[in-house]
Amino acid sequence: MNFCSDNVSGVSPEIMEAVVAANEGAAMPYGDDEYTQRLSTQLQELFETDLIVFPVATGSAANALALSVMTPPFGAIYCHSQSHINVDECGAPEFYTGGAKLVTLPGADGKIYAADLANVLNKAGAGVVHHVQPAAVSLTQATEAGCVYKPEEISQIAEIARTHNLGLQMDGARFANAVASLGCSPAHITWRVGVDVLSFGATKNGAIAAEAVIFFNQELAKTFGYRRKRSGHLFSKMRFLSAQLKAYIKDNLWLKNAAHANKLAQKLAQNLAALPGARLCHPVEANEIFIELPESVIQGLLADGFRFYPWEEESKSTVRLVTAFNTKQEDVSAFIEAAQKYCEKAKEGVYVS
Repeated sequence: MNFCSDNVSGVSPEIMEAVVAANEGAAMPYGDDEYTQRLSTQLQELFETDLIVFPVATGSAANALALSVMTPPFGAIYCHSQSHINVDECGAPEFYTGGAKLVTLPGADGKIYAADLANVLNKAGAGVVHHVQPAAVSLTQATEAGCVYKPEEISQIAEIARTHNLGLQMDGARFANAVASLGCSPAHITWRVGVDVLSFGATKNGAIAAEAVIFFNQELAKTFGYRRKRSGHLFSKMRFLSAQLKAYIKDNLWLKNAAHANKLAQKLAQNLAALPGARLCHPVEANEIFIELPESVIQGLLADGFRFYPWEEESKSTVRLVTAFNTKQEDVSAFIEAAQKYCEKAKEGVYVS
């Protein structure tokens, strides 16, 4: 029973079926196929606006290439210190921008806050040749702490970004979980509140390997096609990416999957938080849980074969648990029961070595 990440999950049957169906017959290459053309129309309907979409296979490619159209080599990208682009993308944003600098901000629950951003930008040295020049802001939705930005929070950040002539990119690897949590339309937390470009994630939520870079600010898309090709992310058989994405949003599969993961995260968090010595490190608003547990409970769970990551960024006794679209109710119940069992043993002075 693996709670390490939503990346350990398999593929939604609906998406697998769509890939098999796309395998029939021939289709034009490099995005000139009917699947990719229809995907554009479907996403315009979903987001209730005109847009330009580019399928890619990985979230790192989506983020780094999106930021590259906003940021010159001497530019600065403002992001949270725990953001994926800063911690987990091996310098990809710096590489694809030709050397831009990531400027990190702290913030509770993995969030950038508008007042902090404004303060940093007011001291950034815009126009001063000795300093990197402010160019873009990147938000993660849902955040790396498993929390979500409310529409008003994004709007406030977007206003600061516009005041300083910065682009606003959103890393939406878990965008579906955020939308399902907020119960709002996708438009309401993207272009309507000032987001220029969205990295629309599907892989963590049921796809094989499929993400989309969605441009609401279409001026920024002019060079993206060349950048995607030059970076090796233009698929010749693009239909297989687009077929995944089409199935992902058809009949709201993406939201059904995310709602399931969110619901089980809530169940897991509520029951674990009630244990003696347990403490939630962040509100559980999507499908990630960061919780302090007694060391004896952690060791007991590991001994029982449960898998999860220690998260020493919070504390030595903190673990991260992630639920997915296909996490089973019985696996969550088994984890809770095992944790309760080891709490009882700890009371009795029995410990797992």
